[in-house]
Amino acid sequence: MASDPRKKLTKLREKRLREAMDALRELGFAPRQRNEGAGYVLLSLLDLPADIPWAGAQSPLRGITPIITFIRESYGLSYAPNTRETIRDEAVKYFVEAGMVLRNPDHPQRPTNSGRTVYQIEPSALALMRTFDTRAWSSQLKDYLATRDAIRKEIERHRTLARIPVKLPSGETVTLSPGGQNPLIKRVIEEFCPRFVAGGIVAYIGDTADKFLHLDAIYLESLGVAIAAAAKMPDIIVHDSSRNWLVLVEAVSTAGPVDGKRRKELKELFKGCQAGLVFVTAFETRAVMQSFLSQISWETEVWIAANPDHLIHFNGERFLGPYPDVLGKQM
Repeated sequence: MASDPRKKLTKLREKRLREAMDALRELGFAPRQRNEGAGYVLLSLLDLPADIPWAGAQSPLRGITPIITFIRESYGLSYAPNTRETIRDEAVKYFVEAGMVLRNPDHPQRPTNSGRTVYQIEPSALALMRTFDTRAWSSQLKDYLATRDAIRKEIERHRTLARIPVKLPSGETVTLSPGGQNPLIKRVIEEFCPRFVAGGIVAYIGDTADKFLHLDAIYLESLGVAIAAAAKMPDIIVHDSSRNWLVLVEAVSTAGPVDGKRRKELKELFKGCQAGLVFVTAFETRAVMQSFLSQISWETEVWIAANPDHLIHFNGERFLGPYPDVLGKQM
């Protein structure tokens, strides 16, 4: 009686998944990091269907959706769209932290939260995985584990080099993750602040990879501002102590100007503030601003990095100053 090809394929798939999980175990991953989901993700990042030997492993650039697609097409397992975060947080993240997988090697400046983020198996890990199920595996694994810390440090060094250094008015330097609006945030702090908030104290900087990258919570509390972890913060908060203004800046590259809704949100978030509130939207160029022009709220300011000496003032009653509804308590 002829064997059922579907059963044969199923057995091949099951065998390959067990092998992937065994490989992760031998690499030292904890049980939660070497479960079936992690095994499937590893096979996807190696572009390795069940009928291809381990020596045929490849290193494609794959985002989360292509990973899900590969698993469905090659292993017959369908993940729901809402499992994207689970795959990222319970498999890919651990591989990246271990230095076995690279994030955005094609474009290190791409924001970590970009929808175009891709992952790729690290070259020495790829070379190792190609020896799985061969006599060379044990010795290659030993060599790889001995050098893994050095590999991880080198990856981290490249990540650090890609970060954006920003010099605060105080002279302190912080570094932002690459990409997104962070280059514009750098220009706001280093070019807008000296021109329009001279001597200002930068109390907060948000980062695409770290919401509270720089936060002087004690200083803000002295102004009557208590920040909740879930608060939708502006990108930058600067206190002009000489005029007692709290300047709230949104740096816009693709979304998020201070429109009417956002102005109301910020007014509510900082309602206990003892300083007057000033709302600023920053853009790189006029061309970027034009696509948001109809959204910008009255009683706010616009700064364009390409023309750093000028402000665009939305309304005529004030110029770069708080309005009566957000004056704060005079000190």
